[in-house]
Amino acid sequence: MIICRTPLRLSFFGGGTDLRSYYHLRPGRVISTGIQRYIYVVLREQVDFVEHRYRINWSQTEFCDDIDEIENPIAREVLRKFGIDRPIELTTFSDIPGGTGLGSSSSFSVGLVNAIHALNGDRITKYSLASEAAEIELDILRRDMGKQDHFAAAYGSFNVFNFNADETVRVEPVYYDPDVVQGLNESLMLFYMGTQRNASDVLRAQVEATADKESVLTAMQEMVDPMVEILSGHGDLADVGPMLHESWLLKRSITDQISNDAIDHVYRMAMEAGSSGGKLVGAGGGGFLMLFVAPDRQAAVSEALAGMSFIRPGFDGSGSRITYYEPSR
Repeated sequence: MIICRTPLRLSFFGGGTDLRSYYHLRPGRVISTGIQRYIYVVLREQVDFVEHRYRINWSQTEFCDDIDEIENPIAREVLRKFGIDRPIELTTFSDIPGGTGLGSSSSFSVGLVNAIHALNGDRITKYSLASEAAEIELDILRRDMGKQDHFAAAYGSFNVFNFNADETVRVEPVYYDPDVVQGLNESLMLFYMGTQRNASDVLRAQVEATADKESVLTAMQEMVDPMVEILSGHGDLADVGPMLHESWLLKRSITDQISNDAIDHVYRMAMEAGSSGGKLVGAGGGGFLMLFVAPDRQAAVSEALAGMSFIRPGFDGSGSRITYYEPSR
């Protein structure tokens, strides 16, 4: 049996520049982190005489004898890529529901690829892990999405990811001040908007708008380096809120699918109650609204958004990792 734990992620600045429609024009640049909310993948070899070759447990339970029969698209294509024809049982579950903007599909892809390599007895770098998982979703499933989620899930911690036209990615770890990161965690409130959505639908519209909105995306990318300076202790943590607000105004101008009246209303109430800025953490359209709120204003913001659930992220430092490994008996 193999158990793999893979973090979900928060993206701060530069989102959208990890799309091919952008980084084929100019290099993309994103700063993000893994968080202490995880997707788990459990992989177990079965005996040869089980009734069905594949048992896949996700939001439904599938019993299949052929890879082509598997409905879960990521599970199907990962098993096909690695030629897994022996009987296995695959189970996945998450701390947070999918479709909420925290990169769940990419975390599942990364976690499953990691577990399959462990099953085969292969060691793999984080770079190769992220690249193989991204290939499944972008090239095989042809989803409209970027690469940042796969790399954030594989690496964990705070990193700047640079996306190049030749499909390579340069990874820059952020040398952060632990006290600043603790202060950031204490200032972030993630409110669940109560809606789950398909990020590909929103990103498809953004891909189509990239050429016209290149300058907007570039302006969002230019906030990456100031955020690095803040995290490293050479800037003012209080500046993060206004930067998020500016980035959110830019992001919502890209397409009309990124925000809506309900999201705008909640954001406006939070700002009036004392938040200095925020944004939706994923592609847009729903999921979690991340707000930067000074600790002495958090009670007022919670009261203004009464009835909405919120979490603090906590920051993951290890990325995707095998937490349990027992060879087949």
